[in-house]
Amino acid sequence: MSAPVITRRRFLVAAAACALPASARTAAASPELHEWTGQALGAEVRIVLAATTRQRAARSFAKVQQVLNVVEAHFSLYRDSALTRLNRTGTLSHPPPGVLDLFRLSDAVHKATGGLFDPTIQPLWIARAIGQDEAPMRALLGWERVRISPEEIALEPGMQLTFNGIAQGHAADEVARLLEAEGFTDTLIDTGEITGLGHRPDGLPWQAAIALPDGREISRAALENRALAVSSPLGTRIGGGKAHIVNPKGGAPRWQLAAVSAPHAALADALSTAFCLMEPEAIDAALAKLPGARLEALV
Repeated sequence: MSAPVITRRRFLVAAAACALPASARTAAASPELHEWTGQALGAEVRIVLAATTRQRAARSFAKVQQVLNVVEAHFSLYRDSALTRLNRTGTLSHPPPGVLDLFRLSDAVHKATGGLFDPTIQPLWIARAIGQDEAPMRALLGWERVRISPEEIALEPGMQLTFNGIAQGHAADEVARLLEAEGFTDTLIDTGEITGLGHRPDGLPWQAAIALPDGREISRAALENRALAVSSPLGTRIGGGKAHIVNPKGGAPRWQLAAVSAPHAALADALSTAFCLMEPEAIDAALAKLPGARLEALV
């Protein structure tokens, strides 16, 4: 069972035009602003570094690419990776620390959301994407059935995982960790989820717009050492127009858009995915269990 390729899991309008002041919307507009674009996990990646030299930025951008290559090697569904090997064989011996960390975060979010964030959704997602009967696939779901330890991650027969609801945020976090270690304090990172470190060149927080799939802007978020993720079930459609965010417990998504900010992009990413399926009371309960996360928009 192979995964259909979708180049972008979610709809997100953020950062590009609204994150920078009008006088500095491109690297050419400011000698202290340097921009890099690339690809990772099916999404375009954009990095903006402020208050640095061209040479230093170029060295750091090369390291960014290396970090993104590692994330792809861990979590890509569209090339050979630790995740595709786990899905194929059912076991992953001695998982790398970065893989184990994301499994543990996924476990925490799974519990906080009452099971609605569930990476074992992959067989059901594939069935929907290719128009097969979804009912038999539900027997393969259940994050609590995944065995996780430093020695081995193991799946039950037939189970497969996807981290499309968290991996882009994880990529943003890994890039942020690198750039902070490189000494950068004012940075914008867009891997499909947005992280703003420090400030824009004008001294104000980075700004991100939150928009519906039809392009209507509904809100903005200030990002000062904070990340934003936006999920929209119908921002990408699969299986003849169905929502790409699939409820592991059955039923349609509750909301057309959920936007969450948090100190780390992976947490914001996972919560925005799950919140599309959750009632307001359940969202409040999840936020109470995960301090630092904040609901920015729910439509």
